[in-house]
Amino acid sequence: MFTADGKPSDDDPRENGPTLGDERTTLVEAIRCARLTLEMKCSGLDAEAMARRSVEPLTMSLLGLVRHLAEVERATFRVLMAGQDVPKLFCSDTDRDGDFDGAVPDPQVVAEAWDAWRAEVDFAERFVAEAPTLDMTGDDPMNLHGSGGGQMSLREVLVGMVWEYGRHMGHVDLLRERIDGRIGQ
Repeated sequence: MFTADGKPSDDDPRENGPTLGDERTTLVEAIRCARLTLEMKCSGLDAEAMARRSVEPLTMSLLGLVRHLAEVERATFRVLMAGQDVPKLFCSDTDRDGDFDGAVPDPQVVAEAWDAWRAEVDFAERFVAEAPTLDMTGDDPMNLHGSGGGQMSLREVLVGMVWEYGRHMGHVDLLRERIDGRIGQ
């Protein structure tokens, strides 16, 4: 949300969510707000702006972050928690940074990134809503998710996703401000 004074706005969809919810409600709301922040910070930008790199020689861009977060959502909820054997979306064994490297200023690449991200978010939201308990676990034998090489509870996964988005929202803020000077909540 971009406001003239930098203060929350009455029409900010991240405001006025549940504040007295249980653990699941609280974690889901935190992730929902982080996901909305990503969408809001990228709103109104064309493919060139979305793909603009932060500073040379870094490959970080808003488009790269959308692609990266789609990969993280997929690896976390489909692979780790649901046990699905699905390929990565943008990265590969030969291009581990394909999420950022492939973030080029092409409207089709931007549309595909958003479609992929939204599909993974939809899957994650359904998975979490249908999970019987936050104590359910996924196996992370290669320690790809910070488990230490073992089981992770859905609770820990949700906390990790809040952390992952929070970590990248600072990048998103700086990238957006560099593009057009806009700052916001």
